Amino acid sequence: MALKKNEKLKLEIAKELGLLEKVQKDGWKSLSAKETGRIGGLLSKRKKSG
Repeated sequence: MALKKNEKLKLEIAKELGLLEKVQKDGWKSLSAKETGRIGGLLSKRKKSG
């Protein structure tokens, strides 16, 4: 199953922030609001520039 473009980008950003292991182990809900916000901010920034 191919990941959606957004999902792939989210995982890429999580990896860059050192959160990928946490997401893979416990899911997206395991992230704090701060961590989620950082991912969301970078995601929207990349969408605008890309």
